Amino acid sequence: MPARRVAFYAPLKAPTHDTPSGDRRMARLLIQALEAAGAAVELASDFRAYDGNGDPDRQRALRDEGAALADGLIEQYRRRNEDARPTAWFTYHLYHKAPDWIGPRVAAALDIPYLVAEPSFAPKRAGGAWDLGHAAAASAIAAAEWVFCLTRLDMACVQPLVPARHHLRFLPPFLNAAPFAAAKADRDVTAKRFGLDPGKRWLLAVAMMRPGDKLASYQRLGAALSRLDGDDWQLLVIGDGSARGDVIAALASIEGKLISPGPLAGSDLPPIYAACDLYLWPGVGEAYGMAYLEAQAAGLPVVAGNERGVPDVVLHARTGLLTPPGDDGAFAAATRRLLDDGGLRHKLSQEARAFVSGERTVAAAAKIIDEAL
Repeated sequence: MPARRVAFYAPLKAPTHDTPSGDRRMARLLIQALEAAGAAVELASDFRAYDGNGDPDRQRALRDEGAALADGLIEQYRRRNEDARPTAWFTYHLYHKAPDWIGPRVAAALDIPYLVAEPSFAPKRAGGAWDLGHAAAASAIAAAEWVFCLTRLDMACVQPLVPARHHLRFLPPFLNAAPFAAAKADRDVTAKRFGLDPGKRWLLAVAMMRPGDKLASYQRLGAALSRLDGDDWQLLVIGDGSARGDVIAALASIEGKLISPGPLAGSDLPPIYAACDLYLWPGVGEAYGMAYLEAQAAGLPVVAGNERGVPDVVLHARTGLLTPPGDDGAFAAATRRLLDDGGLRHKLSQEARAFVSGERTVAAAAKIIDEAL
């Protein structure tokens, strides 16, 4: 058996969850990184500890269910031979709405290191509807020997909870870049498939169409592009979801330049990225945004809003242009600048490829995680 045996758990959404999401994807990527660091990884539980409504009774029920599951795992692991037990516990994405009711209990009982990635902590939640989950998240973060933060914003909020003897590390968002880096830009095929004009610049947005921050980003995108002059561009939007009607309405001002074919398989995306010219996404409330990394891996310069975790995945003036949040005029101006300046567009494209392939791969993440294991 490998000397490194990691029990993996994601309280918000298990890597085996049926619904695709950025959270599920990052959980799977972290497992790949752990394996690349030489660990044998097993999913400890698919228990979902999420309370979306701030219901104290539900939080207590989740706490009790989590404790029972933890006790069952402790018993199960203790029945194993010592060389088959976990040597570390790794929890991905815990916060007040989905704290870790299992990991700290198991790690303490087995006397193994407890590691967490992408923890979030908001002091303003103390005493509120999620007070129980808030306290549990704080306790788990304080118990973790290694804390990996995927954004500097989270890192600043979490830092006061991490004891001096423990370790706080920046683990920037990453992906399997190979399919995007290797994709060929066949504009003729893409033009025929989607009815795009090969003589124009193609702007791309890839995102789920759901209420909340995603819809807000589409609304910001529509408002910004309504200010973008010229007839030298088209917008291709890849995505679907319950808010599709609202999204199309938000983009109504550019109806003649909009192409939105609906949902596509993930395997369809790399050649689409490669064929387009710019990636646009305001990023309202975006934790970081995996699509930004996909676009840059394929060589697309990015125009995005400078908020939350976006600066951790898009480097201003190096791989794209970041604009003040909510400033539609600045977003439109940045887009026009890149449409008009082919030299700058090429420079950012090359830098974007190099950035992702050099710093944001599974191998790069494995190197950081290896120190903890």
